[in-house]
Amino acid sequence: MFLVISSSLHPTSRSRILARAAVEQLQQTGREATLFDLVIKNLPACDGASAYADANVKELADLIHQAEAVLVASPVYNYDVNAALKNAVELTGRAWTGKVVSLMLAAGGQGSYMSAMGLANSLMLDFRCLIVPRFIYATGDAFEGDGLADEEIQQRVTTLVSETTKLADAVNRSH
Repeated sequence: MFLVISSSLHPTSRSRILARAAVEQLQQTGREATLFDLVIKNLPACDGASAYADANVKELADLIHQAEAVLVASPVYNYDVNAALKNAVELTGRAWTGKVVSLMLAAGGQGSYMSAMGLANSLMLDFRCLIVPRFIYATGDAFEGDGLADEEIQQRVTTLVSETTKLADAVNRSH
């Protein structure tokens, strides 16, 4: 199973469009895909104590643990992934260990294209994740309504899913 996490809390999120596109692409290639949407499955703020017992936190941690790979979709705020995603990582911690992870970002402008690196570094250093060395960075003109309007971004989704599944297959075969 491939897990796709949509971390935006905005009801008409552009990063959620990327998440849905990744789920569709995974399914088209015959892969099982599960979407975990933080706007639907609210997580408590990480308090270092009781938040870990929350049912949604436990569900997300279990899904991450079971996943062959995790594809993360996030909006970019203040040159970084959103706080909801960082909170989700804090709450699920060790479930990320050794996972193949892909990143998909939606941003307002071109200036934040390096915003994935903080999360990527954290996942690599703290949990020894393998970060797919390609990510999607899409700005507002790539979207129209509740879909992708840019064929190049759709092709990047296809390529990212392909590279993620190949890497996950290789890693999981070796275990």
